[in-house]
Amino acid sequence: MNIQALLSTHFQTAMHNAGADAHTDPVIKQSGKPQFGDYQANGIMGAAKKLGLNPREFAQKVVDDLTQTKALQGVAEKLEIAGPGFINIFLDNAFLAKSVQTARTDSHLGVSHSQNDTIVVDYSSPNVAKEMHVGHLRGTIIGDSVVRTLEFLGNTIIRANHIGDWGTQFGMLIAYLEKFEAENGDNASDMALADIENFYRNAKALYDADPDFAETSRQYVVRLQSGDEAMLAKWRVLVDLTMTQCQALYDRLGVTLSPKDTMGESLYNPMLKGVVESLKEQGLAVEDDGATVVYMDEFKNKEGEPLGVIVQKNDGGYLYTTTDIAAAQYRKHTLGADRVILFTDARQAQHSKQAWGIAKMGGFVPADFDMVHHTFGMMMGKDGKPFKTRSGDTVKLADLLDEAVERATALMSERQSELSADEKQAVINAVAIGAVKYADLSKNRNTDYVFDWDAMLSFEGNTAPYMQYAYTRVRSIFAKAGVASDELTGDIIIRDDKERTLAIKLLQFEECLITTAKDALPNTLALYLYELAGVFSAFYEHCPILSAEDEVKNSRLQLADLTAKTLKQGLELLGIKTVERM
Repeated sequence: MNIQALLSTHFQTAMHNAGADAHTDPVIKQSGKPQFGDYQANGIMGAAKKLGLNPREFAQKVVDDLTQTKALQGVAEKLEIAGPGFINIFLDNAFLAKSVQTARTDSHLGVSHSQNDTIVVDYSSPNVAKEMHVGHLRGTIIGDSVVRTLEFLGNTIIRANHIGDWGTQFGMLIAYLEKFEAENGDNASDMALADIENFYRNAKALYDADPDFAETSRQYVVRLQSGDEAMLAKWRVLVDLTMTQCQALYDRLGVTLSPKDTMGESLYNPMLKGVVESLKEQGLAVEDDGATVVYMDEFKNKEGEPLGVIVQKNDGGYLYTTTDIAAAQYRKHTLGADRVILFTDARQAQHSKQAWGIAKMGGFVPADFDMVHHTFGMMMGKDGKPFKTRSGDTVKLADLLDEAVERATALMSERQSELSADEKQAVINAVAIGAVKYADLSKNRNTDYVFDWDAMLSFEGNTAPYMQYAYTRVRSIFAKAGVASDELTGDIIIRDDKERTLAIKLLQFEECLITTAKDALPNTLALYLYELAGVFSAFYEHCPILSAEDEVKNSRLQLADLTAKTLKQGLELLGIKTVERM
């Protein structure tokens, strides 16, 4: 249930009836102070000022309208005007009890499934013939958490893994693969690409050192881009091997990307010539030193003149900008997207604005087509510099996850446990991967963050181990009670302030998910879950469950059950696994 939306709808109507503009939108927010009401309606003073009325008098008109129309009957116990014109809203206990009871028995936890956009979400985007490294982590897991949340709210999501699988470097890579096979046998592809990072490095070294090899590489690029089957066959070997390695990492991370989501740069190659020709025909692109350029007034060079954006080089080659214009067109018209969301680091912000700006200028997508680029900061070491190995190399993602498992194994060995070997390994894997992901997702994506093993693997504070343990603690109550949560019946009763606070927090799950999805900020959800765990802890300490009378015990067990379900679902939307025992 979205309490804020429910209250906002009624207050907007009441304010309109009291004389405010029909589009006046009240600000409904949780007060955080039960004695002053559970929620507070603001925006009254602004509306009153426009009408030339005393704010408290206008607030009284709003309250009178809500009372006379009985708009909040059964929802709010009472309304009170406070200060210069705020309205405090005291929610009704029976309303809260009924709402949490409905949420507990609903497979969707009472969250509306009403959003229905078709959204293309572009995230992860590794490069062919290169291993994924820590620089790919943020875009991959932030994007994945957002798509999970958008889907949970009812949207249709098209995952687009926009891999770098086209370009001049493939002539060099194909030539090196061919050379390696000639020296080691035709079936040497797997051996050559076993360490794909070294394969790329060795190919580049030979390209720089051997003019004949470099010339062959350039010829192979032309043949590849002309559709030569021999070149395409070698190219497919490179792509397939890379994506097999990437998929293994996606599976290990619990990321929902699959091979069918791969939409590489090569997909748009047949469209590029038409894009450039269309821009020329419309007079938007002109020739400049042999290149084809679009000048954009909104971007200026150092002299303050319109910046030229190249869409075709003087040798006939196309650029990433051209590909991204074609991608926008494909996503709108072929995939039928209502909007597009892109996750990359901030360095690509201007590039996206230019490509999408040209796409709209050229009519490849409508001018109002919603394309949003969400950026993120960098993962930093404790020294405040970009996270690297001791030798200064970029950390491979597979190595990072291996170390996480090693550290989680050591951590769990220090804890007393009655788990079987299989259960313990499942916990280790959940904690290891969860710790790496949650440390990132619990931070605002717009900021850099410090990668700290000790902090992320702690059972204290806003960490994955703490949240996973908080879930198992709630579930352990049912084992102690000897009750299966799905067998609970009867009414939920809200009498104690701690019960009330917990009920309201549980009912704010939908509000949190809507905000998380709208802003593409998974840390909003992580903070909500952390706060929910804290609210439940206070409830558990103050409100005995196992020793309570039957009616109260049953009610509190149901609140505990909804808490566990919400924690589990919320962590799942973050891509964090839970375990039943730790």
